[in-house]
Amino acid sequence: MRDQIAGSTRQLDSTGGTGMPVVAIDRFERFFRAAASLDVDKNDLKRYGDFVDEKVYDLLLIAQATAKANGRDVIAAHDVPVTKGLQECIHEFRKLNEEIDLRPVLDTLTARPPLDLALGDDAERRLPDIVGGLSVALARTFKIMDPELKNPRTAHWERALRTFNLLL
Repeated sequence: MRDQIAGSTRQLDSTGGTGMPVVAIDRFERFFRAAASLDVDKNDLKRYGDFVDEKVYDLLLIAQATAKANGRDVIAAHDVPVTKGLQECIHEFRKLNEEIDLRPVLDTLTARPPLDLALGDDAERRLPDIVGGLSVALARTFKIMDPELKNPRTAHWERALRTFNLLL
């Protein structure tokens, strides 16, 4: 089965689950615990995958527009709009990644949406770190909205996604 999100595809398992290997699920659970003391379940990981696909698409659309405006036919890493806050979250992700080793999983799971321009090698290499930074920001957003939160529910996800949609 294919999941169509914002023009990209991500492989899901036949039951509609996350499609992640068990090792990857364990790493994501550890990541969310380390980043914000959150316990996530399979439904959360599906929502997380949808969030990543949507935000990567949004960032790459802006990057594409920037590259076109500068007369280039390839999206460079510096075309992707990374704010100061996102850059700080990327740095935090890199620290967490040393312990959890999530970057290779993110590289595999991050959908590359169809665009008019090709992604440059530098932009391609940077995507997993950007997704990691978005992941840290998402986890921390849950805690900002509800400092006592342990297990995000649908309403928490909806509020967090609305917040990200305003900012990215």
